[in-house]
Amino acid sequence: MCFNKNLKFLRKRKRRTQGDMAEEMNMKRSTLSGYENNVAEPGLKSLIRFSEYFNIPLDILLKEDLSTFSERDIQKLEAGSDEYLKGTSLRILSHTVSEDNTENIELVNNKAKAGYTRGYADPDFIRELPSFRLPFLSRERTYRTFQISGDSMSPIPDGAWVTGEYVENWLALKDGEAVIVITLNDGIVFKIIENHLKSKKMVVLHSLNPEYEPYHIKADEIKEIWKFVNYISPNLPEAIPPDIDLHKAIANMQKDIEALKKSQGIKPRTY
Repeated sequence: MCFNKNLKFLRKRKRRTQGDMAEEMNMKRSTLSGYENNVAEPGLKSLIRFSEYFNIPLDILLKEDLSTFSERDIQKLEAGSDEYLKGTSLRILSHTVSEDNTENIELVNNKAKAGYTRGYADPDFIRELPSFRLPFLSRERTYRTFQISGDSMSPIPDGAWVTGEYVENWLALKDGEAVIVITLNDGIVFKIIENHLKSKKMVVLHSLNPEYEPYHIKADEIKEIWKFVNYISPNLPEAIPPDIDLHKAIANMQKDIEALKKSQGIKPRTY
């Protein structure tokens, strides 16, 4: 948590004393001092007030060390810029490379999922993950493989290994694309995206399995997005895609029609 450090940094950046800021926020100076010195923790309502006071997204206020940001980037955050959504200027991706300096594909299994939501930006954590290579993927892009669980994306089987390509510009994601989304609250989810980031600063996530209802996630809750590339599984999908059933039905119908014509002595047309 970087909140106490950010609080002091942002207050000084605004050239406010503790007394000035406490008066503006209608709180005791001793309370503000306790927050800055990390001897007291603010409640949710207070955190939201600080976020609104500094005009900094709450997630960034809590998790990112703003003293390492450039003044330009902080101003973009204050202005509500989409810069955080568009690229890596405010997001740092940790990854490993092989001996020939080619990026590895790190493997996040079910046991590592909980740790990944906390250690996704920690080079030491990423270094401990198993890694491998897929020679048919581009060397110019960054990939990571996540093990999925459950049946929300059926017919992709439970336990399948889903590989995604790292997405820098979230705004470029198209509706209907399959993505792996990493958030602090929901962990790692594999879904179909409906992109409302530009208009509403949120995405709607859909499952392939119609039994699961879609739900939305705000942009400031998202840590990473990986676009689906392929999946590996030792199990065959349980369900046959509906279009295959349709093709079979059409083929059987055509056979029935031809058989009926022959039984009635109708010659097939030639073109």
